Amino acid sequence: MKSDLDTTQHNSASTSRPTDWYKDTVIYQVYPRSFQDTNGDGVGDIPGITLRLEHLADLGVDTVWLSPVFKSPMKDFGYDVSDYCDIDPLFGTLSDFDELLRKAHSLGLKVMVDQVLSHTSDEHPWFLESRSDRNNPKANWYVWADPKDDGSPPNNWMSIFGGSAWQWDTRRRQYYLHNFLKEQPDLNFHEPEVQEALLETMRFWLERGVDGFRMDTVNYYFHDARLRDNPPNIASIKQPVEKRSHSTYDHQHHFYDKSQPENLAWLTRMRSLCDQYNAVLLGEVGCEWQIERMVEYTEGGDRLHTAYSFALFGPDHSAQFIREQLGPFVEKQDDTWPCWATSNHDVRRLASRWLAKGDNEASRQALEGYLIMLATLFGTPCIYQGEELGLTEADLAFEDLVDPPGITFWPDYKGRDGCRTPMVWDASKHGAFSENKPWLPVPEEHLTRNCKAQFDDENSLLNFYKRVLTWRKETPVARRGSFEFLDIAPELLAFERVLDQTKLTVLINLSDEDLEIPELVGEIQFGEAVNTLKPGGYQVRLSAL
Repeated sequence: MKSDLDTTQHNSASTSRPTDWYKDTVIYQVYPRSFQDTNGDGVGDIPGITLRLEHLADLGVDTVWLSPVFKSPMKDFGYDVSDYCDIDPLFGTLSDFDELLRKAHSLGLKVMVDQVLSHTSDEHPWFLESRSDRNNPKANWYVWADPKDDGSPPNNWMSIFGGSAWQWDTRRRQYYLHNFLKEQPDLNFHEPEVQEALLETMRFWLERGVDGFRMDTVNYYFHDARLRDNPPNIASIKQPVEKRSHSTYDHQHHFYDKSQPENLAWLTRMRSLCDQYNAVLLGEVGCEWQIERMVEYTEGGDRLHTAYSFALFGPDHSAQFIREQLGPFVEKQDDTWPCWATSNHDVRRLASRWLAKGDNEASRQALEGYLIMLATLFGTPCIYQGEELGLTEADLAFEDLVDPPGITFWPDYKGRDGCRTPMVWDASKHGAFSENKPWLPVPEEHLTRNCKAQFDDENSLLNFYKRVLTWRKETPVARRGSFEFLDIAPELLAFERVLDQTKLTVLINLSDEDLEIPELVGEIQFGEAVNTLKPGGYQVRLSAL
């Protein structure tokens, strides 16, 4: 097996020195199942993504992140990988993927693939061999443990999807660890051969020309080798019933089942490999201390290039909350680099989550303000497909659900299907996503927000996205300027960015009330020359120092 420092197999586009292009990029997440279907099976595919790449280039994004397209039984819709080095037939072929890469690069777009390394499918050949007995060559490739004397699981670790994180296996007469579904056994990163094998799977895609990886559950790789119990989270347990999580997962402090110190050395190994190809590592961090972990995983220049978390995926979007999330990065802005997203495939859509004045969805002005925020904060912005259309969370019937946790916890938690419904390209049946019934229904209210109608409307949200993202490309201070918060009013998100002799001042009203603002100097880039900002209102000015 090749060393992770082997540089003899570079593709023609690679370089020996990494750059920091990720600091200038805008990432767009494509959920392949729901982007465009070309073969009529109701599921999006890679040729469909290739067909729609012009939309992304025209929108003004720079990097396309593809949620998993690798071979998978689809128990968790691709996040249960059975072959890291092949495309699932549901999505197409390796040749289709190569054509997508070629077309994307010809349009000036970079491509980032989703690497799910913390666990595999239980149908992966590695796991099939590992579970066969306790003495095979891959016996230690997964996290196996004997039961307690009473036959119960080795410790109290919980699965995010409900119940114990341990599943009994009758072949080995042992439990195996699964932080997610029982069909997603966790790999044992304490085993050196596992690390080498995973680096080789990454190299496979780097050699094909991918520009980076979105690393799923990047803080879940290592577990506590001593298998110590997690302590209880008393605050969560004592929450009123109506405020408690749908799962008991939050009833523990997850000290030992993830975010272990050994993870840092592994991050440096992946970074060393990716730097050889000028490829970027974007990590997904999920834990109680997600901001601190993001800082830790991106500082020093030899770990992740950037990371994002679930920090902006909840209901809170007050100015004070945004400042608290961004603050640790501002303090270390010369040594770390965050990525910010307000939606993805795991959470309710932004237009249904960040409400304006109690309306059923955020106002148009508020949606514009949220984009201004993403485009000008310190860090890399990431946009989830359909956000440029202002799509709302789909309210699906129980019989339409396919997401395992949604089915399990219905009706208290409806799962993630509502944010995964198909893109709407025009107002025709199924929004031109597919000629046949889609894997998830297209809501009627989405059809009125379709891409073609917004493309033809100069004042649409889609065209506002285009103007903002084009402006960002043309305005270095919005991407690279030093960052400082302004203390104007507690409810007002206000900050300055400075680069060379240029200053960018951004004010966004994230409250539900009108706010008076001071008179500012400089040329208005977005917003109006007003003294009062309405809820969701914004003002962006550019001035010389």
